[in-house]
Amino acid sequence: MSLLVIVRHGQSQWNAENRFTGTTDTPLTDLGRHEARQAGDLLKANQPTNFSIGFTSVLQRAIDTMAIILDEIKQTDLPVERSAALNERMYGDLQGLNKTEVEERFGADQLFRWRRGYTDTPPKGESLADTRARVVPYFNTAILPHLQAGEAVLVVAHGNSLRALLMELEQISPEDIEKVELATGVPHQYDFDNKTGAFRLLPA
Repeated sequence: MSLLVIVRHGQSQWNAENRFTGTTDTPLTDLGRHEARQAGDLLKANQPTNFSIGFTSVLQRAIDTMAIILDEIKQTDLPVERSAALNERMYGDLQGLNKTEVEERFGADQLFRWRRGYTDTPPKGESLADTRARVVPYFNTAILPHLQAGEAVLVVAHGNSLRALLMELEQISPEDIEKVELATGVPHQYDFDNKTGAFRLLPA
C-alpha cells in the first residue's frame, strides 16, 4: 500500500509569539521539539512504517521537525529532499507582526481574509492560491511518482503549504479550505489508490 504522511512542523518561536511567520526562518520552541517527538511516537504506535523518502521545505523549523521525527522512528538515514516549493506562504509586509495588533489596526474581518481567504493577498505577499500554484506542481512531479511506485512518503512542511496540498488530496473547495486549520506536530496519513489516483485519509 502506498502511504503518504504529512506533518506540520512543531511550534516555532514566532508561532508562540502570535506573529505572522511566513518565510522568516524562526526556530522551534521547546514545545515544538516536544510536538515533533510526539509525532514520531504516534507514527510508531499507529502505523509502523519504513518510509522510502522524505520531503521538507528549506526552512529550519520543518527541517528540524523532520530530523526529530526520524530520530524517534529510528530512520535517521532516510533520504530527505528539500524544496522552497514547500515553504510557508510569504506574508509580505505582515511578516513579524503580531496578529492581535494587526487585528486592532485593520479589523477582524481583514485579518481573517489575509489568514484564511483563498485569493486574498497580504501586502507584498502570497495568497493561498499563489501557494497552491507552486506546491501542487512540485507534489505531482517530485512526490507523487514515489506513491505511484508503492512507496511510503513523509512530508514535513507548513500550515499553508499543507493546506494547499490538502485541497488536492481531499478535493476541498476554496470556500471550505477557509475553515481548515492544521495543528502543529500532528501526522495526517493517507493511502493512495494507484488505479483511481484517489487519496483516503486514514483514522488518526
